[in-house]
Amino acid sequence: MFGFPSLPILLLSIPPVLWAITFHEFCHGYASYKLGDPTPAVRGRLTLNPLAHLDPVGALMLLLFRFGWAKPVPVDPRYYKNPKRDILIVSAAGVSGNLLSALVCGIIARFLPLFLLRNFAFLMLLQMMVIINIGLAVFNLIPIPPLDGSKLIYPLLPRALLQKYFWLERYGMFVLMALLFLGVIQGIMGPVVRTLYHLFMPSYLWIF
Repeated sequence: MFGFPSLPILLLSIPPVLWAITFHEFCHGYASYKLGDPTPAVRGRLTLNPLAHLDPVGALMLLLFRFGWAKPVPVDPRYYKNPKRDILIVSAAGVSGNLLSALVCGIIARFLPLFLLRNFAFLMLLQMMVIINIGLAVFNLIPIPPLDGSKLIYPLLPRALLQKYFWLERYGMFVLMALLFLGVIQGIMGPVVRTLYHLFMPSYLWIF
């Protein structure tokens, strides 16, 4: 599932990758904006234009290995009425957007006419929409800074551990790269992505 894709699959993956990273960051920005923070709008991030959200390295990782990242949307929690709660909402918004995208594609697949299911390009595009959105969501739930999962557990940590967790933020990306190199993240993500994929897609369309 995390192997290097063939050229046709690679090309078909480009639109799903652009959608996944764009909608993920748009959802972060929109949630923060609705909670009173003007920063995403001021910084031009309340848009579905992929160029506003694209991180070249993260997009390439998502394209090749089905997990990656986008350019984080800047937010300012000082505008929130309930910062602890609202940070959770904003952090969860991106993952929720990706899972919603995968779910909608899975629902569409269940009602497609047979002639479309026989079209390889269209079917693979739909499959990639589901797989890539699930992959981005699951990857971002890993509780290592700067991923969204780290912000989701902030309110659950005692103050002593929270300070150490903030310290980890400076080295989070290096930790992630090391875990990716060792195959740890792939091993954790694989079963979760597969389970969600089987949940969203009809069984007669499963490809793994």
